[in-house]
Amino acid sequence: MIYAIASGKGGTGKTTVTASLASIWETPLTAVDLDVEEPNLHLFLKPEEMITGKAHIEVPDADEDKCTGCRACSELCQFKAITVMGDTLLTFPEMCHGCGGCIAICPEKALTPGKRELGEIVTGKSHGNEFIMGRLRIGEAMSPPLMKQILNDLPINSQGDVLIDAPPGVSCPAITAVMRADCIVLVTEPTPFGLHDFRLAWEAFSPIGKPMGAVINRAGVGNNDVYDFCREKDIPIWAEIPFDRSVAEAYSNGYVPVKAIPTLKPTFESLKNSMQKAVNEVSHA
Repeated sequence: MIYAIASGKGGTGKTTVTASLASIWETPLTAVDLDVEEPNLHLFLKPEEMITGKAHIEVPDADEDKCTGCRACSELCQFKAITVMGDTLLTFPEMCHGCGGCIAICPEKALTPGKRELGEIVTGKSHGNEFIMGRLRIGEAMSPPLMKQILNDLPINSQGDVLIDAPPGVSCPAITAVMRADCIVLVTEPTPFGLHDFRLAWEAFSPIGKPMGAVINRAGVGNNDVYDFCREKDIPIWAEIPFDRSVAEAYSNGYVPVKAIPTLKPTFESLKNSMQKAVNEVSHA
C-alpha cells in the first residue's frame, strides 16, 4: 500500500512524521521523498549505499531543413513550447512538458526526441528498507515530471508498503504526490495558520476519494479550531504529537523523534494502525 504524508504548508512536521513512521514500520518498506525541490528526509533516515542517477524529460529536437511551417506542432502545444515565426521553427525546451505530441504529429518528421535534464533520482538503503528521493535541478521549474518518474519506478505491486513524504501545499506537485496513494495523512498544527492551510489541503485532496486522517502536531498550542474543523468534516484524528521542546531538539539535531523520545512510540504505532485500518476498510468495502 502507498501512504502519502502531506500538509497544506511547510513546517508542520510532515517529514518528521514520515521519518518516525519509517522507523517503526515492521514490514518491508520503501521510504520516498517526493519533496524534490527541498528533499530532507535523508537527513533523518541517513540512507547508505547511495546511487545517484540523472533524470531527463523528452523534448523535441528540431530539424529546420525538414520543417515546412505547417504549424501543426505549435497549434497542438498548449504550453507554447514550440512555435513557427515566419520561416523559423523555434522550440523552448524549458517550457516543454514532454508529452511528445509535437513529435508524433509532425508530418515532415522534422521533430525527433531529445532530452532535457530534470534532476537526480537517488536510491539507497535505510535500516534494511529501501529509500528513494528526487532532487530537482537548480533552475528547473517543473517538479511533477521528476516526481512521476520516481512514482513509475516504485515497487507497487511487490510485497511491502510505500511511505511518501509529499511536498507541502495544494498545487500540482502536492496533487501528483497523493494521486496514487491508497491513504493520505494530513499533518497540521492547531493554530490559525495551520487551520487555514489544513482546510485548503482537505478541499484539494478530498475529491480524490482516498481515506484521509489528520495528525495534530504541536498539540497544546493555539486553539481548538482545527479540532472543530475535523469534527465538522468528519476527519478522524489519528495522532496528536505534543508540543514539547525535546521534539524540536531532536529535529534540530537530525534525530528521528520517535527514536530520540521513546514515549512517542505508542503514538506512532497507533497512527500506523489507523492508517492500515483505513485502507483495509476501503479494500473490503
